[in-house]
Amino acid sequence: MPVTNRTVRASDGELRLDRWFHRYFPLLTQGALQKMLRSGQIRVDGKRVDANTRILPGQVVRVPPMPEGQAPMAEPKPVDPREASALERLVIYRDDSIIAIDKPQGMAVQGGPGIAKHLDGMLDALRFGSEDRPRLVHRLDRDTTGVMVLARTPAAASRLASAFRGRDMQKTYWAIVVGRPHPLEGRISMPLAKHVGGHGERIVPSDAKDATHAVTLYRTIDTAQKKAAWLELTPLTGRTHQLRVHCASALTCPILGDGKYGGAAAHPDGFGDRTLHLHARALRLPHPEGGFLELAAPLPPHMKDTFTFLGFDKPRTPACKRVR
Repeated sequence: MPVTNRTVRASDGELRLDRWFHRYFPLLTQGALQKMLRSGQIRVDGKRVDANTRILPGQVVRVPPMPEGQAPMAEPKPVDPREASALERLVIYRDDSIIAIDKPQGMAVQGGPGIAKHLDGMLDALRFGSEDRPRLVHRLDRDTTGVMVLARTPAAASRLASAFRGRDMQKTYWAIVVGRPHPLEGRISMPLAKHVGGHGERIVPSDAKDATHAVTLYRTIDTAQKKAAWLELTPLTGRTHQLRVHCASALTCPILGDGKYGGAAAHPDGFGDRTLHLHARALRLPHPEGGFLELAAPLPPHMKDTFTFLGFDKPRTPACKRVR
């Protein structure tokens, strides 16, 4: 992505520069922002600035190329009416600050090489009469299904992005893994780092200085002998591909369908569906206007079929609700 220059809107006058970035680029971390400020990549009206600089309407902010996965929204294209209707049907919760959808398998959240269609490019379909375009505040992998939260206002985006960076978020994932974990429940604590090799970019366990610590709680809900297990996964950190790496490397039980990290072991004989079996089942988060929001998404079709095949019960999905 090239360098861009963005003019400060009247509604953003007197904002601190770091808050302006978090409002419009909510996936950008504070550490990455500080690094770009120190190196002079970010400037206001051509001058070096600090994170606490107050910006004024009409000023021009130089926005450098963003780190991977933290790029700002591209200019949206008109959404096909049929795709807009399909996207609206994914909504499981909506109020003045938040929209939550049940993201299907195969939907990319953001654009990238070879990705022409993605959620970020279709968010105008979810305005529901609002002047503000919904904003992404977190991500799910293309083949991960389940609860996905969008902010409806700049203020909500800032608060939600902060919540996702902090420890106020309770995330629950369900996964079908190949094999039976031992022990059946526990805590995985493993530093991870990015590795680029002959098979592309992957996240790997690492003792390198630049590795970031990743912690996951897991619990086995049910097993199909030693063939497969249904796990509840609770990430306490938010590293890229954390759950997939932890299952494959720490538990030696790769997530069913995860050939990237499990190789051939993730595609055992007898299982017809080779799709990733990882589902963002539930999310409990602070609501920007107070209280908490409890969200849940039903199993996607491919996981329902696998539950039936393995003889697992399919629990009822609780209603999404705000708790004051």
